[in-house]
Amino acid sequence: MNAEPAVQQRLLQLAEVDAELNRIDHRRRSMPELAEIAEAESSVRQRKDAVVAAETSGGDLDRDIQRLERDVDGVRSRADRDKKMLASAGVSAKQASDLQHELETLARRQGNLEDELLEVMEQREAIQTNLDAARVELTTAEQTLADASARRDSSAGDLDTTEAGRRRDREPIVASLPADLLALYEAGRKRHGIGAALLRVRRCGACRLELDTQEMSHIRSAPPNEVLRHEECGVIMVRTSESGL
Repeated sequence: MNAEPAVQQRLLQLAEVDAELNRIDHRRRSMPELAEIAEAESSVRQRKDAVVAAETSGGDLDRDIQRLERDVDGVRSRADRDKKMLASAGVSAKQASDLQHELETLARRQGNLEDELLEVMEQREAIQTNLDAARVELTTAEQTLADASARRDSSAGDLDTTEAGRRRDREPIVASLPADLLALYEAGRKRHGIGAALLRVRRCGACRLELDTQEMSHIRSAPPNEVLRHEECGVIMVRTSESGL
């Protein structure tokens, strides 16, 4: 393939623009905010799980408290009824003895229930403390995530602006290149990430390898308009005054 030296040199301008676009893409994929966001998202998930766990435990204890309170109320009501019957006229000695025995049993039962209720209420208070702390930690984690996301969006916006500018720079260069030369450049860029590079003093500007004597002899004897490709990396080597030929 042939192309005028000036046309070939425009490939270097295109390669420079594409290299900048590659760097922009790399910066976009490796923004430190991305790692911060991933860590913050993990923290938010953990804090949400902690809140749900505490809320679930609190709900279970609330039901236990309600059950125990009903049981205590039931024992008190039964004891009140027995006391009224014991105080009423016409109660036989045996009935009075039975009622007194039941009242003692109810008193022990009430004491046990109230002790259990107190223990569960203390557990509920501790769970509430944990729940309040978990909610604070969740709020903090969500704010950290929001801050990191905002910084990512700001950085991404700057990169988008820079990228748009470089793509505008690319358009006239592409338009000025012959279709076959551009296709060869793009094929090399697809395979190797670089489509064209400067030949500088026996070294390929893409892979940085030093060309051997035979290849340099071929380059020196090639017409200026011949499009040369490096045998090792396949990119177009553009000759300029820096090539040392």
